[in-house]
Amino acid sequence: MFDNDGVIRPVVFDSEALRPRLPSPLDEVADERFARHGVRLLLKRDDLIHPELVGNKWRKLVPNLEAAAGRPVVTFGGAYSNHLRATAAAGRLLGLPTVGVVRGDELADRPLNPSLARCTADGMRLCFVDRTTYRRKTDPGTLAAVLSAAGAEDAYVVPEGGSNAAAVRGCRALGEELRDHADVVAVACGTGGTLAGLAAGMGPGRRALGIPVLKGGFLGDDIRALQKEAFGGPVGDWQLDERFHCGGYARTTPALDDFARDFERRHGLAVERLYVAKSLYALVALAEEGAFPRGTRLAAVVTGAPFSP
Repeated sequence: MFDNDGVIRPVVFDSEALRPRLPSPLDEVADERFARHGVRLLLKRDDLIHPELVGNKWRKLVPNLEAAAGRPVVTFGGAYSNHLRATAAAGRLLGLPTVGVVRGDELADRPLNPSLARCTADGMRLCFVDRTTYRRKTDPGTLAAVLSAAGAEDAYVVPEGGSNAAAVRGCRALGEELRDHADVVAVACGTGGTLAGLAAGMGPGRRALGIPVLKGGFLGDDIRALQKEAFGGPVGDWQLDERFHCGGYARTTPALDDFARDFERRHGLAVERLYVAKSLYALVALAEEGAFPRGTRLAAVVTGAPFSP
């Protein structure tokens, strides 16, 4: 933890604090929007893996926490980052020092929003940087300067969204859990690490479908780079559908909100809006377009749960 003198002390990793529920449940739901096209819909409930490291956050973070081997952890995110909250929670559970580098130095003089307040309540030290510096955070010189400013030169660095080779290899188990139960598996994508690992674990004759929640068309290259880093090259059958970001990260539309509320009423599932709602919304549209042959077993990964301050 951070001692009274401000020095970051390493701690011993205690994996028992992060004991997961694995494999996560796989529930089939009756939904006529899929049934009338001969498609079975299954929900892969990764939101039930762990009460605080929800969904793919557990799968991506735990391999990195193990690699950190008790060193402080520095990671990156925006003002409403699920990844920052998960990292802060892991730090509290493990007694592990965490630093969150937050995009936007203008936020430093404002009251913390509920998401960042949760991070600090869990012991995370926040370091706000300007947006130009944030965009260059992977540059070695810029990263070294950020770590120095945070007093964390010897920390283990986890990239934005938690996506690196360790995380991708951790997410391969998701595909392995589903390969005998689903023909197509869909997942919402931010940084692409979950999809990269999912596709690698699914095996021949199975397909992974990514629904990007950011606009920009850059994610395909990122996923290919992650698979090369994790596995030495491309693995598995995956594709992206870029049409359902609803304006970009952390943005929703009235139509998406209406869809999510209706899905909640139909199936008794609290639908997280920034990722899960967009993937489910996409699947309904794709089913209507005839994208899935009759008899398809379609699994949607529930990667997270709504945030309650």
